[in-house]
Amino acid sequence: MARLSFEKKRVPGPVAHPAAVPVRVYGAGGASVGGAAIVAAPGEEIQQAVLNHLQRLAISLGTPVRASIQDDRAGCVVPLEVSADGSSRVTGKAVRVARPEAPEFLRTPRGEFGPAPVMGAAVPGSAVASAAPVMDVPEPVVDLPAPLVDVPAPLVVAPAPVVGAPRPLTAAPAPASASAPRVPETTGWPTESVPATTATPTPPRGFDAVAEEVLGDGPVTETVEGAELLTEPMTRINEAVRAGRIEDAAELVERTVEEAVAVLGAGHAEVLHLRELAAYIAYLAGEPVRACRLSLDLARLRRTARDADAAYGNVQSASTAWRAVRDPEEGLRLGRDLIDLWADLAAEPGPAADDPRPLESARARMLRLTDRAGRTAEHGAA
Repeated sequence: MARLSFEKKRVPGPVAHPAAVPVRVYGAGGASVGGAAIVAAPGEEIQQAVLNHLQRLAISLGTPVRASIQDDRAGCVVPLEVSADGSSRVTGKAVRVARPEAPEFLRTPRGEFGPAPVMGAAVPGSAVASAAPVMDVPEPVVDLPAPLVDVPAPLVVAPAPVVGAPRPLTAAPAPASASAPRVPETTGWPTESVPATTATPTPPRGFDAVAEEVLGDGPVTETVEGAELLTEPMTRINEAVRAGRIEDAAELVERTVEEAVAVLGAGHAEVLHLRELAAYIAYLAGEPVRACRLSLDLARLRRTARDADAAYGNVQSASTAWRAVRDPEEGLRLGRDLIDLWADLAAEPGPAADDPRPLESARARMLRLTDRAGRTAEHGAA
């Protein structure tokens, strides 16, 4: 029986890159992406929070996202491309720019006040006010404290009480000299400039392939027995996802998996296909740990069946879910399982061996998670 997989339904086509998304990093704790405020989670670097947001955007679009990142900390603009698998690369040279004025909600009050109101003063143009007797009330004396520092431009940025606004700690200092500005040697973002690829795009894998089927209008099964048993429930599941009823979709897919296992068996192609859908819905429901584990289990089954293509697609799904895990300790546990399986696939002929860059990106994230876990343990001990 032919294997059922989301990847087999996809025909490579031209991918249109969206316009560059404007990104601005204000400081260590706050940024904005396309006008939406981004705040780093406790123990998370603002750079990683921005990259995670851009990755989720790339997943939703099904194509790499290009961004123009203005980093106030480094005083430069970096053109960057982020893929759905979490890998990123610069697409040009970093450009040094002068630090623009901070947004209104980030500016520090300067302590400047208007004149104190005069009690009993008539309102211009008011006949009633002019005819009324004016009481001889001594003018109140308001002893306003002078501002401590007459700051011509905001140097220290304090968080403002604005819902959803980023909360940077400090703004980037002004240049120390008037000499010709230079781009810093390290910007904190990828440094190697890689030209945009013009190669034929690869078919979507992992959650990208699942999303395309859910949003498409093609057949939802590929076997005769699957069509008879699963067409109606899978159509309802897809409709629930498209309508944003993720909880309903999760309940439907769980019940449908149980029924399919009872009729077809746990190893049937349609059952594996349903479990791919269940992992994707868990990811949409905000359960990245469960989505990652489901995808890893599927990848092991596919590898045992010597289906390298489908196994790599499940590994890509697991990687996407893993990058959404916030807890560093949980991320390290899942990451070890993911990278061990990924390395085994990369050592065998197949797409994992042909594309080593995402695996290296995952290993780099493990280093960052280890650092975050260490800092979290130190704060807990303190």
